[in-house]
Amino acid sequence: MKISIPKEIKNNEFRVAITPAGVRDLVHAGHEVTVETSAGVGSGISDADYQAEGASIAPDAPSAWNSAEMVVKVKEPIASEYSYFRENLLLFTYLHLAAEPELTKALLKAKVTAIAYETVQGATGGLPLLAPMSEVAGRLSAIVGAATLMKPAGGMGLLVPGVPGTRPAHVVVLGGGVAGTNAISVAVGLGAEVTVLDTNLQRLKELDALYAGRIKTAASNSLEIERACLSADLVIGSVLIPGAKAPKLVSLDLVSRMKPGSVLVDIAVDQGGCFEGSRPTTHAEPTFQVHGSVYYCVGNMPGAVPQTSTMALTNATMRYVNMLASKGWKDALGHDAGLAQGLNTHGGKLTNEAVGHAHSIDTISVATVLS
Repeated sequence: MKISIPKEIKNNEFRVAITPAGVRDLVHAGHEVTVETSAGVGSGISDADYQAEGASIAPDAPSAWNSAEMVVKVKEPIASEYSYFRENLLLFTYLHLAAEPELTKALLKAKVTAIAYETVQGATGGLPLLAPMSEVAGRLSAIVGAATLMKPAGGMGLLVPGVPGTRPAHVVVLGGGVAGTNAISVAVGLGAEVTVLDTNLQRLKELDALYAGRIKTAASNSLEIERACLSADLVIGSVLIPGAKAPKLVSLDLVSRMKPGSVLVDIAVDQGGCFEGSRPTTHAEPTFQVHGSVYYCVGNMPGAVPQTSTMALTNATMRYVNMLASKGWKDALGHDAGLAQGLNTHGGKLTNEAVGHAHSIDTISVATVLS
């Protein structure tokens, strides 16, 4: 199969979808790999590194896209890339279509076969291609939240761990999944007072046991969310409904009553955000103010640490890239039911119910496509 890796062009996105080790595996399996020039530079990987393992270097994006049977990316394509879409193209990347109506329409119009990292499921459950970036985003959320609490960044001017004789910051984490758990880990390590809310009581028991009383837990409901946010200095939103829009857990009315200079970091912004008023921002301009609080809503947080993120992501994705390349997408999806859950569009039809619900578009089942 002819596989292409374009350069990521989203604002301050320095990740790349393949490492030289991945190129070696694919080339040894008989596939042709083309990498757009300088695609790996942001992650510390040169064109020469790719060429040494058998990749061809494309001089520009059109050359990379147009030569491919399968395009493997990191982030969802942006509008300037829609012109590369075509029938019989296999696209494997993060898509987050529930929050991307125009991208959804473009994929359907061009009849692209699109498989989304974030809806691929593991053999025992979970989201194996979302998990590594959720780990990165979760850990980053506490770090950027702590930085945004500083006065020059627009925050209230509070040092998260405090010093002897002063109080530490109160950090509230909404959601105890992969991202939330990693946010908790760093927030606790920074010396914050941490409260986590989740609807899963078993998960709260596990976190309580893990931290042996160092964190507070609460069953997530509107009253407990309100109480926690009103006392919070930093709120980290890390809720996820796979493939669907994130629920709005924090209203604008609640934000208006929070502490002036408090910070809200929305990890779920890729899926529409879990705070009312959230909108995607960039690393260049990461924050904006709402009712005296500061929102941090960068849609590609892991892109800021590409040397970590690229390795973590490709560790997870390469198994599936190899499978798709070797078996072809249809046989690969028929062989792996979890990978089949990643199919979002094919032949002008939408195959993800949550995305269909978000955009009021009829869907067909993956089983129908495969039959």
